[in-house]
Amino acid sequence: MQLTDALLVAGGAFLAGGMNAMAGGGTFFSFPAMLMAGVPPVAANASNTVALWPASLSSAWAYRREAMRHGRWAALLAVVSVIGGLLGGLLLLAISNETFMRLIPWLLLVATTLFAFSAQIGRLIRWIKAHMKIAPADQPGSAGGALFQLAVAIYGGFFGAGMGILTLAALSIQGFEDIQEINALKNLTSAMNYTVAAATFIIAGAISWPHTLVALVTAAIGGYVGAAFARKLPAIWLKRLVIAVGASLTVIYFIKTA
Repeated sequence: MQLTDALLVAGGAFLAGGMNAMAGGGTFFSFPAMLMAGVPPVAANASNTVALWPASLSSAWAYRREAMRHGRWAALLAVVSVIGGLLGGLLLLAISNETFMRLIPWLLLVATTLFAFSAQIGRLIRWIKAHMKIAPADQPGSAGGALFQLAVAIYGGFFGAGMGILTLAALSIQGFEDIQEINALKNLTSAMNYTVAAATFIIAGAISWPHTLVALVTAAIGGYVGAAFARKLPAIWLKRLVIAVGASLTVIYFIKTA
């Protein structure tokens, strides 16, 4: 790996770690950096998943007590996330680089839209909960909710960007109201998803290890720095930056694959 490629990956992963700690949307920085460094699309996505995996574990561990307040439902969500992460990872490995390259702008468009309109999605969810009979938070869970989470987990194993927002939506619709418990279950499901997807990619030999190791280190540093600045910068500025980057990359990759 050339020095310029290493710097690209390091910079993208550093920004990804920092943005995930502050506002989310880190994949918009780390995944394109892998592509620009010359990593094939499927390997770039797989390597990005492995690079960001440790952060998902630490987040889940930090929220373990809140997640376990709903022991059986949390366990069911974890199992569903493992199954979905495996299916999504296998789906990624089954397609060609050319096919995935054509999908990239659409995936970026979906993720950017979810991130940009997360507040509106939240209002829509509250409207749905107000006009439909939703299971109360002390009795969460339904077949529909499990299937929704399975679909989210498959998407997460396949690409990942925007998975957190989809998970939050699924949990809110299920009737959860405590933001700490919602974040805890979101972190748990994300960690399980990342773990099984990362293991699938590693076993399949789909990882570019030089790029992944660089990203692992700099993403961790970026996460630490991002956490330190998280309380000092207005979140809206950070969100607008992620949206601008996501929208720009979406247009660029639509042009590149046209």
